[in-house]
Order: sequence, then structure tokens, then C-alpha cells
Amino acid sequence: MSVLTPPAPTGVVTPPPKGAPVLGPRPWRCTPDEFERFVEAGFFTGSQYQLIRGEIVDMGKEGPRHFALTLVLMDALREAFGAGYHVRPAGPLRIDDSRPEPDAAVVSGSARDYIGDHPATALLAVEISETSLQYDMTTKAELYATAGIPEYWVLDLEGKVLHVYREPQPLAEALGATAYRVHTEHRPGESVQPLHAPYAVAVAALFE
Repeated sequence: MSVLTPPAPTGVVTPPPKGAPVLGPRPWRCTPDEFERFVEAGFFTGSQYQLIRGEIVDMGKEGPRHFALTLVLMDALREAFGAGYHVRPAGPLRIDDSRPEPDAAVVSGSARDYIGDHPATALLAVEISETSLQYDMTTKAELYATAGIPEYWVLDLEGKVLHVYREPQPLAEALGATAYRVHTEHRPGESVQPLHAPYAVAVAALFE
């Protein structure tokens, strides 16, 4: 006599048999040295890949809107900071087990100062968000705060809001993480002066 097992109700996942391997997507973990060798060998093509907390993350393809507004952002930051600072375009930062690539980062000195290695920090890191807003405001914010970057901006293209994060401070010791204590929102019609810049940036100039 055969026994028929009724189908599981909709929305319920039947657990695998005891001892069976767990299948499904798994993060690809590697060290910073391994990741940099992959990059140098041209292993990653078609998308932007970054090493975040020891995991390779596919950040997707950069469209024309994102690319153009990155150039607009860089021009605005150069005007705000002036001489003595370098605005990097989507270059890696050497942060512990991560190699994030903010869309723009302001560092001291000039481009020649970083011929031998990527900078380990920045005065300001900026992410331009089209589809990655939640990730940029959580994972990336915690990463940059823990690295001691004093100021972090997230440019929300859909909401037309500039999120400004400042004052990184450690959370409870047991958590082993750092977060920005100050988070403000700015919209077209306002201006924001970066912490280390002599001039302000008009928010409206950063959007279309």
C-alpha cells in the first residue's frame, strides 16, 4: 500500500531530510589579497564588484545617469575643497577585510600620493544610490564609520535627498561596531558645507 504525503501549504518551506546538505546561494568569501589578484587578472567584467566584510558583492552595472551625476558630484566637491585635496572617482579604499569603492572620495594630498597603494581612509566618502539606498545607508554606513571616515554622504537620486552622516562613534562594546551619531537630510534649495571644506555645496546642483 502506498502512502501519499499531502503538499505543504502555500508559503511553507519543507525542511530538507536530516543530514542532507543545505543548498542555495552562498556568499563568496576571499581575502583582500585574493580579491585584488582577481581584479588585476580581469576576472570581474560586466558589473562592479566590491569586497565588503570579506565577501564579494556584485554592485550591478553603472548606467549613464549614475555615471554623469558622479562627474557632476566630483566637480562640485573639487570646487568646495579647493587645492590640497584630491577627489577620487570610484577608487578602492583599503579598509581591513574590505575594498569598498565609493562613487567619490575626498582624500588629502594629490593623486600622486597614492601611486603605491590605495588610501586607507578619506575625509569624505559619497555613494550615489539608485537601487542600493538601503544597503548604502546601513552596511556601507557602518563600514565607513568603523573605518573612522569622519563624513559620509548618500545621494538618493529617486527621493532627491542628500543624507549626511557625521561623528562616527563606537556602539556597545559587545557589538564591536561603529555608527555615525549624526544623520541629517538635505534637499534642493539647501547647501551643505563638508567638514573639511572651505566652501559649501548646493544640493540642487547634485541632482538632474
